[in-house]
Amino acid sequence: MISFCLIPTDKDTIPMPAKSVTLPRTTDMYSALVTHIRKFVAFSDVDAARLTDHLRYKKIKKKEFVLKEEQVCSANYFILNGCLRMYFIQENGMEQIVQFGIENWWITDYQSLDSQGPSHFYIQAIEPSEIAILDHRSSLKLFDKVPALDRYFRVIVQRAYAASQQRVRFIYSFSGAERYHHFCDSFPWFMQRVPQYMVASYLGLTPEFVSKIKNRRD
Repeated sequence: MISFCLIPTDKDTIPMPAKSVTLPRTTDMYSALVTHIRKFVAFSDVDAARLTDHLRYKKIKKKEFVLKEEQVCSANYFILNGCLRMYFIQENGMEQIVQFGIENWWITDYQSLDSQGPSHFYIQAIEPSEIAILDHRSSLKLFDKVPALDRYFRVIVQRAYAASQQRVRFIYSFSGAERYHHFCDSFPWFMQRVPQYMVASYLGLTPEFVSKIKNRRD
């Protein structure tokens, strides 16, 4: 799990939603997800077949949304390829990014998903991406059939929560400059993947402040 709550991956989420493309339900298509699950729980081929039968595959374009504010979040999204961000709009109109998601991780609005109430967040692709969609209604039925999935998602949610607690600690303990330097040193590969203004938003900084720090660092 990556510290500082970037994306807790195995490397250590009112227009109508766009239509999904349903492809042949094979475990090969979702092999990355099955491999990820098996890192945390025992997961048989029968379990994998049951899971993939409930998944939908979708390609999303750069800047395309899978969730918008006021929509009810109806699914959990596993990123097969690409990069997404989750953010909300502050009262001053500025975007505040709360999470990034890359390959081999889930992204969703858990509060909206659980309550089936309107979301306060947007989930948008930063680059062309591919996702596996597990609908909320399907997951409830699936957990009864495949108890291992229930255990898997418990682990995943716990890791995500721990990462969010770590992020809060850094925000209150580190200065703006310290947060930026720590982020750059911890995730240099990620700095090449997302725009600087998005990194600034995630760290609770302004783009201008980040530019000054970056110039001094260079």
